[in-house]
Amino acid sequence: MPPRFLRPLLLLFVLNTVAGCGHEPLERSPTSLASHAAGQALAMVGKPYRYGGNTPKGFDCSGLVQYSYGRAGIALPHGTKNLRQVSRPISRNNLQRGDLVFFTQDGKKSSHVALYLGAGRFVHSPSSGKKVYVAGFDDRYWQRHFTEARRIEQD
Repeated sequence: MPPRFLRPLLLLFVLNTVAGCGHEPLERSPTSLASHAAGQALAMVGKPYRYGGNTPKGFDCSGLVQYSYGRAGIALPHGTKNLRQVSRPISRNNLQRGDLVFFTQDGKKSSHVALYLGAGRFVHSPSSGKKVYVAGFDDRYWQRHFTEARRIEQD
């Protein structure tokens, strides 16, 4: 046991050593970038729908995805067709936070997109007169209209 007067110095040394470990920069993995994008979309809950919108003043479905991924440092195109072109299909069983989920709307296949949050829930900007909100696969409407899950390709 160190002498009584050395204990505070030893404790200070240990605390400084441990605290220094937390200052190493962490490289963000693709998964964490997608998760960050999902968090950005979640922060937009309550923002209004706006056709062609991709800012907090108003979003359409693909604009919310574009904005959210942009805030995570990944530039994406606007439009569901374009988002499908820069992503790859995955099975619904392999969904991870930040993946894209597509739905058929107005008879158009994969014409609506949302960001997956986990636990069967996703955030999206639905349609005129509504606001960004969280929905889930437990809702029969979304179960019936789900078409595909996709993951953003990252270099």
